[in-house]
Amino acid sequence: MKISRQNLTLAFCAMLAVAALVAFAGYPLVNYLPPEVLAGLAATGAMPFVASGEVTLLEVKNILDGQGKAFDEFKKANDDLIKAKAEGKAVADLEAKVATLSDELDKFDELKAVIDDLQKKANRPQSDTEVKAATDLAEETKSFNIALRSDYQLKGKAHPGDLSVEAYTQYKSAFFKMAVGATLESLSADERKAMSAGSDPDGGYLLPHATAGRMLGKIYEQSTMRQLAEVQTISSNDIEGILDNDEASAGWVSELGSRSETTTPTVGKWRIEAHEMYAMPKASQRILDDAATDVEAWLAGKIADKFARVEGSAFWTGTGVGQPKGLTSYATAATADDTRSWGTFEHVVTGANGSFHTTKADPLQDLIGAFKDQYLQNASFVMRREVRTDIRKMKEATSDRYLWEPSLQAGQPDRLLGYPTRIDQYMPAKGTGSLSLAFGDFRQAYLIVDRLGIRTLRDPYTAKPWVLFYSTKRTGGGAQNTEALKFLKFST
Repeated sequence: MKISRQNLTLAFCAMLAVAALVAFAGYPLVNYLPPEVLAGLAATGAMPFVASGEVTLLEVKNILDGQGKAFDEFKKANDDLIKAKAEGKAVADLEAKVATLSDELDKFDELKAVIDDLQKKANRPQSDTEVKAATDLAEETKSFNIALRSDYQLKGKAHPGDLSVEAYTQYKSAFFKMAVGATLESLSADERKAMSAGSDPDGGYLLPHATAGRMLGKIYEQSTMRQLAEVQTISSNDIEGILDNDEASAGWVSELGSRSETTTPTVGKWRIEAHEMYAMPKASQRILDDAATDVEAWLAGKIADKFARVEGSAFWTGTGVGQPKGLTSYATAATADDTRSWGTFEHVVTGANGSFHTTKADPLQDLIGAFKDQYLQNASFVMRREVRTDIRKMKEATSDRYLWEPSLQAGQPDRLLGYPTRIDQYMPAKGTGSLSLAFGDFRQAYLIVDRLGIRTLRDPYTAKPWVLFYSTKRTGGGAQNTEALKFLKFST
């Protein structure tokens, strides 16, 4: 498989830099890489990859093969440890070896995640506002006008009318001029007129849509929940839906038997509100004055990173008061779907406080077995990193086969018992009674809502010589089907 140099040169240069840092920082994982990969990493430049005009994926394959070799060594060491314990031998050295190999597997997983991320970015069309085609600019203008109309509607104000492509271009130009320090008076008449359309009497301006889209794209890449759950964009303050989980009653009757009235199914309603979160990165005025500074990319990167961390935590542990209600904030019970009240998730206990009760996978099998079949078709595991370390050592009760299946293909997640797995450190830390592993169809279980528009206010006065960029975004989240997801609870 080959990919054009134009799309992947920079991505693989970055990959080489990451891999080189890992390889030459003294980590033993270099022991698993083939000589030809080490030779490529040792090169001072990226010529081994780009000189021919095309980039091959052989080097990536070799790194993934090294991951497979490392996992084989881990399984052998863990088998030796289990045998030594059974024979009553000293196990300190073997335990240290298993722990070391587990750490190496974590490093491989992190390196693979970097490769996956670079591959996504290389294959995804890049947004470049300076060379954007006319059709793309028209679509960008249309999206901005939708957000603008929604903003005026929410505030109960009369909408002044959609911006033309030319007016939007003026708005975008003026926005970033003001971001680096230009005053409103210094703008051209057309730019000042365009800025009035996107302004807010309370302060701040709607971000140009391409920047907001790039920002949301970066948030999506960082958030496991956004990749798995359902995501909807709304133009109001909240979203409501019908809860139809009841059924009509029925029964048998003879030909001439009396027939009494049966119960009528009832419907309920769920509601998810979009809450406001903010970020306020800063930059020195001198940096912003530098003409080489890409303010748009800087804004997108810094704000997206902050938003991703804030909402990533809320989607798991948020209280629902002024923030999304996280999955682990809902009540759980060790009762089946047919008898558990709606709005409560089911949990399966591990049998030990803060840990698994054995090295077998009985609780995981029980967790899968608790589902109705329709929820298993798109089910995934999500867990903390320390839970993954424990599960790597687990085997089937009969075949003695390891359950963990590391992915040896770029872009594909590791698998457990045949299902894809992902790591999310925003889940509750493993401890007594913690919900540190979830399994199910996240798309049916959880809904994330995004309010149209991201607003930014430039503040050069509060923290001189720093310039603050105060940005707000409205996001909500909540459960919509408590049968579609279940937890493993680390307790007896």
